[in-house]
Amino acid sequence: MADAPIRLGMVGGGGDAFIGAVHRIAARLDGHYTLVAGALSSTPEKARASAGALGLPRSYDSFAAMAEGEAGREDGIEAVAIVTPNHVHAEAAIAFLDRGIHVICDKPLTATLEQAEALAKAARRSDALFVLTHNYTGYPMVRQAREMVADGLLGTLRVVQAEYAQDWMAGAAEGKQAEWRMDPERSGMGGAIGDIGTHAYNLACFVSGLTLESLSADLQAFGEGRVLDDNAHMMLRWQGGARGMLWCSQVATGNENALRLRLYGDKGGLEWEQEEPNRLWFTPLGEPKRLLTRNGAGASAANTAASRVPGGHPEGYLEGFANIYTDAARAILSRRRGEAVPDGLLYPTLEDGLAGMRFVAACVRSSRDNGAWVTP
Repeated sequence: MADAPIRLGMVGGGGDAFIGAVHRIAARLDGHYTLVAGALSSTPEKARASAGALGLPRSYDSFAAMAEGEAGREDGIEAVAIVTPNHVHAEAAIAFLDRGIHVICDKPLTATLEQAEALAKAARRSDALFVLTHNYTGYPMVRQAREMVADGLLGTLRVVQAEYAQDWMAGAAEGKQAEWRMDPERSGMGGAIGDIGTHAYNLACFVSGLTLESLSADLQAFGEGRVLDDNAHMMLRWQGGARGMLWCSQVATGNENALRLRLYGDKGGLEWEQEEPNRLWFTPLGEPKRLLTRNGAGASAANTAASRVPGGHPEGYLEGFANIYTDAARAILSRRRGEAVPDGLLYPTLEDGLAGMRFVAACVRSSRDNGAWVTP
């Protein structure tokens, strides 16, 4: 008999919230979840209206009421997706973790390192799982790249370069998304470095398998009146001797969502770009460059496992999120059955979130000290 869908709740994501809709689509895509409850806005009226529009059976005026109410029901939620601005992540996640409800949280982990450490304590004392949606780790070609590096096809890594360029804040950015991202109280200590720099950093770590030793950062706020960075450059020293750079910007005119990763070892190199997500370029040393594609010739086991349709039919952003949700579902369903969580699941964890927050804190600290080399 097939497993019944996981009963899912959502905190945030009401009204016209972009990321809430993305999470709902991702959760539905493979049929592992059914959304049954929500505290979709900090404004109770908006929360109820949003729940009504989605046809949710149960709506709550706050995440605290939702955590308490759902924990007391026999048919209560088994997992919750937290898709709020950063400053709400920790308090909301702790409320559900303390009641044994699995948490799937949007990135970055929290707004501050102090909040991240409090959340980490709650996650470690709870029996519930914690999943962080660094969705780019769910792309088939990213997973193949990780597999190729682990299999030694690049040899010893020498250079790991990552960048994430956007232009939506190049002018006078307005609206709800810009408002909270430029507010240190809600966004946290980092602007672009927390919003998209953490994605680039997580991607570099995920594929390379390396641990950052130290960094030197230069953060800027080019937009008039901005307190938080909208552009940042970092030099990176990886453990084991590899070197690299990371650039993130939300004022790079002409760039929409230009996330890019390049890795070079003593036996070969890999290049991947998010705006062409179904392609991975592999160059063995001394040989012509080779194009590898999603679910195409030369696709690895990790590539095909994360693919849903034949090669040549593009997959990308939504499916990457869905792969994180599906990996999380496999873990949650194993817990439901009283079984061990299977090996080989690739969803980002609490430790990935903590690494991201330490990275942001180190970047801010280094930049304030004129680019001094610091350890995350």
